[in-house]
Amino acid sequence: MPDIRVITEVAGRVCALPVQTGASIGDGDDIAFVESMKMEIPVASPASGKVKSILVALDDVVAEGQAVAIIET
Repeated sequence: MPDIRVITEVAGRVCALPVQTGASIGDGDDIAFVESMKMEIPVASPASGKVKSILVALDDVVAEGQAVAIIET
């Protein structure tokens, strides 16, 4: 089964990580929230699966297009 990288579409600061490594998630479930321009933007999973790893921590600054997690399908 392939691994899928979850990518953020905005640059900003990671303000919430509602899932943990090993958690089962569905297509469209929120993996992280990035604060950008005083808004909290959700970063959603593009597929169902299991969270293999989370690549960021709370308060990390992320760039547009950066991977925040890896999903095992």
